[in-house]
Amino acid sequence: MIYEVEGDIMLTRAQVIVHNVAVADPMTRGLARKLNERYPAMVEAFREWCEETNPEPGEIWLWEAADKSQIINLITHEGDDDPTRVRRPDKIAVNRCLRRLAKMVAELRIKSLAMPKIAAGDFGLDWADMRGMIHSQLGEVLAPIFIYVVELDGQVASEPGM
Repeated sequence: MIYEVEGDIMLTRAQVIVHNVAVADPMTRGLARKLNERYPAMVEAFREWCEETNPEPGEIWLWEAADKSQIINLITHEGDDDPTRVRRPDKIAVNRCLRRLAKMVAELRIKSLAMPKIAAGDFGLDWADMRGMIHSQLGEVLAPIFIYVVELDGQVASEPGM
């Protein structure tokens, strides 16, 4: 079931946080920045993984912290060597990521997910399109999915069933 919630995603009770990034993303904006501040080891591991595997947009990468927190990085677009220039997520890559996410949730028996408005943040795609894509690709997932449509720092969201 997909729920749209308001609150601080960093305070979620969901098992896994999902967010979108670029290839070799420095994670300095939005939710990625918050995750970078809390889990700098994730950013370093992501950079190493990108160097080793040379991922393409449409791939996903799961990282687990020492405290057992889990983050799934959806690679929705190419990176850019110029950090002042931001590329928009690619709809085809987003769709591939969401399909892979649905498969990963089933294979790993993930119990719940929290995510922002995937690919629809600053410089992103239209939220109405992304909402439809999320419902199309993740609507059959049995685990609850909490989409943080309004970010309220410091406020715990009402996550049904958690």
